[in-house]
Amino acid sequence: MGWLPSAPNGIGMCQDGGVNSHWMERTATVTKTIMIGVDLAKNVIQLHAARMTGEVEYRKQLSREKFRRFMAEQPPAVVVMEACGSANYWARELSRVGHTVKLIAPHYVRPFVKRQKNDAADAEAIVIAAQRPEMRFVAAKSEDQQGRAMLFRTRTRLVHQRTELINMLRAFLYEFGHAVPQGVQQCQRIEAIVKEANSDLPEIVRSECLEILDQITGMTARIKRSDERIRALAAQTDTARRLQTMPGVGPMTALAVDAFAPPMESFKSGRDFAAWLGLVPRQHSSGGKARHGRISKAGQADIRRLLIIGAMSRLNWMGRKSIIAGSWLANLSARKPRMLVAIALANKMARAIWAMLTRQENFRDPMAATVA
Repeated sequence: MGWLPSAPNGIGMCQDGGVNSHWMERTATVTKTIMIGVDLAKNVIQLHAARMTGEVEYRKQLSREKFRRFMAEQPPAVVVMEACGSANYWARELSRVGHTVKLIAPHYVRPFVKRQKNDAADAEAIVIAAQRPEMRFVAAKSEDQQGRAMLFRTRTRLVHQRTELINMLRAFLYEFGHAVPQGVQQCQRIEAIVKEANSDLPEIVRSECLEILDQITGMTARIKRSDERIRALAAQTDTARRLQTMPGVGPMTALAVDAFAPPMESFKSGRDFAAWLGLVPRQHSSGGKARHGRISKAGQADIRRLLIIGAMSRLNWMGRKSIIAGSWLANLSARKPRMLVAIALANKMARAIWAMLTRQENFRDPMAATVA
């Protein structure tokens, strides 16, 4: 998911969530001499328990219910799991019975798998990887965060499916000599072509197109309902309201930051947060010579995409009116392509988000202060 900075004072950083949520974990786990690696699955769960010095305590394969009972009976231990579909649920459940839970990114575990891949080897590799002092961990999500993420992802999928149906209709009509431009706003034009009294379309084509139009109408209504829920959620928290004071950030971006981003205190600076989002150049440096390419895209894709869209909205014909002459954005726009300028602006927006949330302040336009 992207590069993360070194943790302050030796605290482990999260690969998808900044610093692990247990800030005092180093002192709290001194008495926890056992680390349990858990390879999660739907029905069968593999355990590999080892001491902090590496000696194996036991290996077990349990069903879901037996695993729940077994872990409730165990003394508090450090439990490590791969960050997968059910990991957040089990992290909350195991934390309730006194265990310290860490989530680790799967591609950080893969190099430690010995030869053949199976559940037992995966559980052992999880423990070996987690015992590395430089390892980064993933912060477990709360139920509210998972719910907001579900709402956001459901809306995104509906938009993709609606776009797919519109493009399919455009392709069908093009085969019969009707060229329709791209865009959801063209649905009325498509409907007029299909319902035209003297249309040259065969009856079977018209009936199929009308059914697809009905599906598009239903999806549009569902998307509008999702938008209303997102606006309502974005208005409930101070964090979301504060984020929306920044130009280019609306309820959708505010909800994405709230649902997918870790606490901003996890990052030492705004540059680290921008790097976590993948808004920094990919490096191909060697021999002391720095070589930078395109952005890495190795971070949280949803927030990065929305920040770039918000930056593009400030560079269109309407948004350009708010750009102050002589500012860095105006100077950069005059000599660089628009997409490059949008990515640079999205990087600055990410840094500003970090500053706003860590200082608990509303947005203050640095360009206006610089020009003044």
